[in-house]
Amino acid sequence: MKIDLQAYGLTERVVQLAATEPALTLARVTEQHRETYQVINAAGPVAAELAGKFRHTVKVAADLPTVGDWVLATVAPDDQLAVIQRVLPRQSVLERAAVGKTGAGQLIAANVDTIFICMSLNANFNGHRLERYLTMAWDSGAVPVVVLTKADLCADVAEKLAALADVTLGVDVVTCSATTGDGVAALQAYLTGNQTVSFIGSSGVGKSTLINRLLGHETLVTREIRTDDDKGRHTTTARELLRLPSGGVVIDTPGMRELQVQGGDLTKAFADITTLADQCKFRNCTHQTEPGCAVQAAIAAGELDAERLASYRKLQLEMSYSDMSARERENAKIQRFFGGKKEMKQARDHMQQIRRR
Repeated sequence: MKIDLQAYGLTERVVQLAATEPALTLARVTEQHRETYQVINAAGPVAAELAGKFRHTVKVAADLPTVGDWVLATVAPDDQLAVIQRVLPRQSVLERAAVGKTGAGQLIAANVDTIFICMSLNANFNGHRLERYLTMAWDSGAVPVVVLTKADLCADVAEKLAALADVTLGVDVVTCSATTGDGVAALQAYLTGNQTVSFIGSSGVGKSTLINRLLGHETLVTREIRTDDDKGRHTTTARELLRLPSGGVVIDTPGMRELQVQGGDLTKAFADITTLADQCKFRNCTHQTEPGCAVQAAIAAGELDAERLASYRKLQLEMSYSDMSARERENAKIQRFFGGKKEMKQARDHMQQIRRR
Protein backbone atom coordinates (compact mmCIF):
# COMPACT_ATOMS: atom_id res chain seq x y z
CA MET A 1 0.00 0.00 0.00
CA LYS A 2 1.39 3.38 -1.01
CA ILE A 3 1.73 6.01 1.71
CA ASP A 4 0.63 9.59 1.04
CA LEU A 5 3.51 11.56 2.54
CA GLN A 6 1.39 14.72 2.57
CA ALA A 7 -0.35 13.12 5.56
CA TYR A 8 3.08 13.17 7.23
CA GLY A 9 3.74 16.86 6.58
CA LEU A 10 5.13 16.80 3.04
CA THR A 11 5.12 20.27 1.46
CA GLU A 12 5.87 21.58 -2.02
CA ARG A 13 9.12 23.03 -0.67
CA VAL A 14 10.34 19.56 0.34
CA VAL A 15 9.22 18.05 -2.98
CA GLN A 16 11.31 20.60 -4.87
CA LEU A 17 14.36 19.97 -2.68
CA ALA A 18 14.09 16.21 -3.17
CA ALA A 19 13.72 16.56 -6.94
CA THR A 20 17.40 17.50 -7.24
CA GLU A 21 18.36 13.86 -6.51
CA PRO A 22 15.66 11.68 -8.08
CA ALA A 23 17.69 8.49 -7.65
CA LEU A 24 17.27 8.68 -3.87
CA THR A 25 14.13 7.96 -1.85
CA LEU A 26 12.44 10.74 0.11
CA ALA A 27 11.55 9.85 3.71
CA ARG A 28 10.76 11.54 7.01
CA VAL A 29 12.37 10.62 10.33
CA THR A 30 9.66 9.41 12.72
CA GLU A 31 11.81 7.98 15.53
CA GLN A 32 15.34 8.49 16.74
CA HIS A 33 17.33 6.12 18.92
CA ARG A 34 21.02 6.10 19.81
CA GLU A 35 22.48 5.33 16.40
CA THR A 36 19.44 4.13 14.49
CA TYR A 37 16.27 5.72 13.17
CA GLN A 38 12.87 4.87 11.84
CA VAL A 39 11.69 6.67 8.74
CA ILE A 40 8.58 6.58 6.60
CA ASN A 41 8.62 6.77 2.82
CA ALA A 42 6.00 6.18 0.14
CA ALA A 43 6.31 2.42 0.67
CA GLY A 44 5.82 2.58 4.43
CA PRO A 45 7.88 2.67 7.64
CA VAL A 46 11.37 1.21 7.65
CA ALA A 47 14.40 1.09 9.96
CA ALA A 48 17.24 3.37 8.94
CA GLU A 49 20.89 4.03 9.59
CA LEU A 50 23.43 6.60 8.44
CA ALA A 51 25.55 6.03 5.36
CA GLY A 52 29.23 5.74 6.24
CA LYS A 53 30.20 8.63 3.94
CA PHE A 54 27.51 10.84 5.45
CA ARG A 55 28.57 9.95 9.00
CA HIS A 56 32.19 10.91 8.27
CA THR A 57 31.24 14.28 6.75
CA VAL A 58 29.23 15.34 9.80
CA LYS A 59 31.12 18.07 11.65
CA VAL A 60 28.69 18.87 14.48
CA ALA A 61 25.84 16.95 16.12
CA ALA A 62 23.31 19.41 14.71
CA ASP A 63 24.06 18.07 11.22
CA LEU A 64 22.74 14.63 12.16
CA PRO A 65 19.11 13.71 11.46
CA THR A 66 16.50 14.29 14.14
CA VAL A 67 12.79 13.52 14.39
CA GLY A 68 10.89 15.58 11.82
CA ASP A 69 13.77 15.78 9.35
CA TRP A 70 13.19 15.03 5.69
CA VAL A 71 16.01 12.86 4.37
CA LEU A 72 17.12 11.27 1.11
CA ALA A 73 18.03 7.61 1.38
CA THR A 74 18.72 4.43 -0.48
CA VAL A 75 16.32 1.61 0.39
CA ALA A 76 17.16 -2.09 0.20
CA PRO A 77 15.15 -4.10 -2.37
CA ASP A 78 13.34 -5.95 0.42
CA ASP A 79 12.33 -2.61 2.03
CA GLN A 80 13.87 -3.71 5.33
CA LEU A 81 16.52 -1.02 5.69
CA ALA A 82 17.01 2.57 4.55
CA VAL A 83 20.46 4.14 4.45
CA ILE A 84 20.32 7.91 4.98
CA GLN A 85 22.53 9.75 2.51
CA ARG A 86 21.50 13.35 3.13
CA VAL A 87 19.39 15.60 5.37
CA LEU A 88 17.36 18.16 3.44
CA PRO A 89 17.53 21.83 4.55
CA ARG A 90 15.24 22.47 7.51
CA GLN A 91 12.34 24.89 7.61
CA SER A 92 12.72 25.15 11.39
CA VAL A 93 14.76 23.43 14.08
CA LEU A 94 14.09 23.24 17.79
CA GLU A 95 17.34 23.09 19.72
CA ARG A 96 18.61 23.58 23.24
CA ALA A 97 22.06 23.75 24.78
CA ALA A 98 23.30 20.30 25.72
CA VAL A 99 23.30 19.88 29.50
CA GLY A 100 26.81 19.63 30.92
CA LYS A 101 28.50 20.27 27.56
CA THR A 102 30.00 23.30 25.93
CA GLY A 103 29.44 24.77 22.51
CA ALA A 104 27.11 21.94 21.46
CA GLY A 105 23.42 22.03 20.77
CA GLN A 106 20.96 19.22 21.35
CA LEU A 107 18.38 18.82 18.60
CA ILE A 108 14.79 18.25 19.71
CA ALA A 109 12.75 18.32 16.49
CA ALA A 110 12.90 19.69 12.95
CA ASN A 111 10.48 21.11 10.40
CA VAL A 112 7.87 22.04 12.99
CA ASP A 113 5.16 24.59 12.18
CA THR A 114 3.74 25.11 15.69
CA ILE A 115 5.33 24.45 19.08
CA PHE A 116 2.95 23.76 21.95
CA ILE A 117 4.76 24.85 25.12
CA CYS A 118 3.02 22.95 27.90
CA MET A 119 3.02 24.16 31.49
CA SER A 120 0.63 22.85 34.11
CA LEU A 121 -1.47 25.12 36.31
CA ASN A 122 -0.50 23.26 39.47
CA ALA A 123 2.96 23.00 41.09
CA ASN A 124 4.79 23.22 37.73
CA PHE A 125 3.61 26.80 37.09
CA ASN A 126 6.68 29.01 36.56
CA GLY A 127 6.72 32.21 34.49
CA HIS A 128 10.51 32.41 34.25
CA ARG A 129 10.72 28.88 32.87
CA LEU A 130 8.11 29.82 30.29
CA GLU A 131 10.27 32.77 29.21
CA ARG A 132 13.05 30.30 28.45
CA TYR A 133 10.79 28.02 26.45
CA LEU A 134 9.43 30.96 24.45
CA THR A 135 12.94 32.20 23.67
CA MET A 136 13.90 28.75 22.39
CA ALA A 137 10.65 28.38 20.43
CA TRP A 138 10.86 31.76 18.69
CA ASP A 139 14.47 31.08 17.77
CA SER A 140 13.50 27.77 16.13
CA GLY A 141 11.60 29.40 13.29
CA ALA A 142 8.29 27.84 14.37
CA VAL A 143 5.32 29.62 15.98
CA PRO A 144 4.89 29.05 19.75
CA VAL A 145 1.55 28.48 21.46
CA VAL A 146 1.38 28.35 25.26
CA VAL A 147 -0.72 25.43 26.52
CA LEU A 148 -1.69 25.62 30.20
CA THR A 149 -2.59 22.10 31.25
CA LYS A 150 -4.40 20.54 34.21
CA ALA A 151 -6.88 23.40 34.48
CA ASP A 152 -9.13 21.04 36.48
CA LEU A 153 -6.55 21.14 39.30
CA CYS A 154 -6.38 24.95 39.46
CA ALA A 155 -8.83 27.11 41.43
CA ASP A 156 -7.46 30.46 40.20
CA VAL A 157 -6.99 30.13 36.42
CA ALA A 158 -7.77 33.82 35.79
CA GLU A 159 -5.11 34.86 38.32
CA LYS A 160 -2.51 32.61 36.65
CA LEU A 161 -3.36 34.01 33.22
CA ALA A 162 -2.94 37.55 34.53
CA ALA A 163 0.47 36.64 35.95
CA LEU A 164 1.60 35.53 32.47
CA ALA A 165 0.22 38.53 30.57
CA ASP A 166 3.63 40.13 29.98
CA VAL A 167 5.39 36.83 29.30
CA THR A 168 2.87 35.69 26.68
CA LEU A 169 2.67 39.00 24.83
CA GLY A 170 1.84 38.26 21.19
CA VAL A 171 1.45 34.52 21.80
CA ASP A 172 -1.73 32.44 21.69
CA VAL A 173 -2.62 30.86 25.05
CA VAL A 174 -4.81 27.77 25.37
CA THR A 175 -6.08 26.56 28.73
CA CYS A 176 -7.10 22.94 28.82
CA SER A 177 -7.55 19.74 30.79
CA ALA A 178 -6.82 16.35 29.26
CA THR A 179 -8.81 14.76 32.08
CA THR A 180 -12.07 16.60 31.34
CA GLY A 181 -11.36 17.34 27.67
CA ASP A 182 -11.88 21.08 28.11
CA GLY A 183 -9.78 23.11 25.67
CA VAL A 184 -8.62 20.11 23.63
CA ALA A 185 -10.80 21.19 20.71
CA ALA A 186 -8.94 24.53 20.67
CA LEU A 187 -5.71 22.65 19.96
CA GLN A 188 -7.30 20.96 16.96
CA ALA A 189 -7.45 24.32 15.18
CA TYR A 190 -3.67 24.20 14.80
CA LEU A 191 -3.71 20.68 13.35
CA THR A 192 -4.99 21.18 9.85
CA GLY A 193 -3.78 19.77 6.55
CA ASN A 194 -0.13 18.74 6.64
CA GLN A 195 0.88 20.84 9.65
CA THR A 196 3.54 19.53 12.05
CA VAL A 197 3.28 20.41 15.74
CA SER A 198 5.56 19.56 18.63
CA PHE A 199 4.78 19.34 22.34
CA ILE A 200 7.54 20.47 24.72
CA GLY A 201 7.60 21.14 28.44
CA SER A 202 8.81 19.86 31.77
CA SER A 203 8.32 16.27 32.88
CA GLY A 204 4.83 15.43 34.06
CA VAL A 205 2.91 18.40 32.67
CA GLY A 206 0.58 16.14 30.69
CA LYS A 207 2.01 16.27 27.15
CA SER A 208 1.48 12.58 26.46
CA THR A 209 -2.02 12.63 27.90
CA LEU A 210 -2.97 15.51 25.60
CA ILE A 211 -1.49 13.74 22.58
CA ASN A 212 -3.49 10.61 23.44
CA ARG A 213 -6.60 12.78 23.44
CA LEU A 214 -5.74 14.11 19.99
CA LEU A 215 -4.98 10.62 18.71
CA GLY A 216 -8.25 9.29 20.07
CA HIS A 217 -6.60 6.31 21.79
CA GLU A 218 -3.93 5.47 24.36
CA THR A 219 -0.81 5.34 22.20
CA LEU A 220 1.63 7.00 24.59
CA VAL A 221 2.20 5.66 28.10
CA THR A 222 1.16 8.06 30.86
CA ARG A 223 1.12 8.04 34.65
CA GLU A 224 -1.03 9.81 37.17
CA ILE A 225 0.38 12.73 39.15
CA ARG A 226 1.88 11.96 42.53
CA THR A 227 -0.36 12.95 45.40
CA ASP A 228 2.52 13.87 47.71
CA ASP A 229 3.99 16.69 45.63
CA ASP A 230 1.38 17.31 42.93
CA LYS A 231 3.88 16.49 40.17
CA GLY A 232 3.57 14.18 37.22
CA ARG A 233 6.05 11.44 36.46
CA HIS A 234 8.18 11.57 33.36
CA THR A 235 7.20 8.80 30.91
CA THR A 236 8.33 9.80 27.40
CA THR A 237 11.93 8.67 26.85
CA ALA A 238 12.34 9.14 23.09
CA ARG A 239 11.16 11.53 20.41
CA GLU A 240 8.44 10.21 18.16
CA LEU A 241 6.43 11.57 15.21
CA LEU A 242 2.82 10.42 15.04
CA ARG A 243 0.09 10.95 12.46
CA LEU A 244 -3.16 12.38 13.79
CA PRO A 245 -6.52 11.08 12.52
CA SER A 246 -7.85 14.63 12.15
CA GLY A 247 -4.90 15.68 9.99
CA GLY A 248 -1.34 16.79 10.62
CA VAL A 249 1.41 15.13 12.62
CA VAL A 250 2.62 15.60 16.17
CA ILE A 251 6.07 15.16 17.71
CA ASP A 252 6.22 14.09 21.34
CA THR A 253 9.42 14.90 23.23
CA PRO A 254 10.85 13.84 26.60
CA GLY A 255 10.32 16.27 29.47
CA MET A 256 13.15 18.71 30.12
CA ARG A 257 14.36 18.79 33.70
CA GLU A 258 16.95 21.45 32.86
CA LEU A 259 16.54 23.98 30.06
CA GLN A 260 19.55 25.90 28.84
CA VAL A 261 19.01 28.24 25.92
CA GLN A 262 21.43 27.55 23.06
CA GLY A 263 21.30 31.06 21.60
CA GLY A 264 19.06 33.30 19.63
CA ASP A 265 17.16 36.55 19.60
CA LEU A 266 15.22 37.80 22.64
CA THR A 267 13.27 40.47 20.76
CA LYS A 268 10.12 38.34 20.42
CA ALA A 269 10.16 36.58 23.79
CA PHE A 270 10.77 39.96 25.49
CA ALA A 271 8.96 42.24 23.06
CA ASP A 272 7.87 44.57 25.88
CA ILE A 273 11.46 45.24 26.97
CA THR A 274 12.88 45.57 23.45
CA THR A 275 10.12 48.05 22.53
CA LEU A 276 10.97 50.15 25.58
CA ALA A 277 14.70 49.87 24.84
CA ASP A 278 14.13 51.54 21.48
CA GLN A 279 12.96 54.62 23.42
CA CYS A 280 16.09 54.89 25.60
CA LYS A 281 18.20 58.01 25.23
CA PHE A 282 21.36 56.03 24.45
CA ARG A 283 21.49 53.23 21.86
CA ASN A 284 23.89 51.17 23.99
CA CYS A 285 21.85 51.62 27.18
CA THR A 286 22.32 48.74 29.64
CA HIS A 287 19.09 49.69 31.46
CA GLN A 288 20.81 50.14 34.80
CA THR A 289 21.70 53.71 35.82
CA GLU A 290 21.87 55.57 32.50
CA PRO A 291 19.87 58.83 32.28
CA GLY A 292 16.89 58.68 29.95
CA CYS A 293 16.46 54.92 30.26
CA ALA A 294 12.89 54.09 29.19
CA VAL A 295 13.13 50.59 30.69
CA GLN A 296 13.99 51.85 34.17
CA ALA A 297 11.31 54.55 33.82
CA ALA A 298 8.73 51.84 33.09
CA ILE A 299 9.82 49.92 36.19
CA ALA A 300 9.56 53.06 38.32
CA ALA A 301 6.07 53.71 36.95
CA GLY A 302 4.98 50.15 37.73
CA GLU A 303 4.52 49.34 34.03
CA LEU A 304 7.30 46.71 33.93
CA ASP A 305 8.22 44.12 36.54
CA ALA A 306 11.85 44.40 37.68
CA GLU A 307 12.02 40.59 37.83
CA ARG A 308 11.23 40.40 34.11
CA LEU A 309 14.19 42.68 33.34
CA ALA A 310 16.38 40.50 35.58
CA SER A 311 15.26 37.41 33.67
CA TYR A 312 15.99 39.17 30.37
CA ARG A 313 19.52 40.02 31.50
CA LYS A 314 20.11 36.49 32.75
CA LEU A 315 19.14 34.98 29.40
CA GLN A 316 21.25 37.53 27.54
CA LEU A 317 24.26 36.51 29.59
CA GLU A 318 23.55 32.81 29.21
CA MET A 319 23.27 33.08 25.44
CA SER A 320 26.46 35.11 25.20
CA TYR A 321 28.25 32.23 26.98
CA SER A 322 26.63 29.43 24.95
CA ASP A 323 28.94 29.69 21.91
CA MET A 324 32.12 30.16 23.94
CA SER A 325 34.70 27.55 24.83
CA ALA A 326 35.36 26.83 28.51
CA ARG A 327 38.40 29.12 28.44
CA GLU A 328 36.47 31.93 26.74
CA ARG A 329 33.63 31.64 29.26
CA GLU A 330 36.06 31.82 32.14
CA ASN A 331 37.73 34.93 30.69
CA ALA A 332 34.31 36.52 30.11
CA LYS A 333 33.35 35.93 33.74
CA ILE A 334 36.64 37.41 34.94
CA GLN A 335 36.03 40.45 32.76
CA ARG A 336 32.49 40.78 34.07
CA PHE A 337 33.31 40.49 37.77
CA PHE A 338 36.75 42.09 37.98
CA GLY A 339 37.31 44.03 34.74
CA GLY A 340 40.26 41.84 33.68
CA LYS A 341 42.89 39.33 34.88
CA LYS A 342 45.13 42.07 36.26
CA GLU A 343 42.29 43.44 38.39
CA MET A 344 41.39 39.92 39.54
CA LYS A 345 44.99 39.34 40.67
CA GLN A 346 44.95 42.64 42.55
CA ALA A 347 41.70 41.68 44.29
CA ARG A 348 43.11 38.27 45.23
CA ASP A 349 46.34 39.79 46.60
CA HIS A 350 44.28 42.28 48.61
CA MET A 351 42.23 39.48 50.19
CA GLN A 352 45.36 37.55 51.05
CA GLN A 353 46.80 40.62 52.81
CA ILE A 354 43.62 40.97 54.84
CA ARG A 355 43.77 37.30 55.94
CA ARG A 356 47.37 37.71 57.12
CA ARG A 357 46.45 40.53 59.51
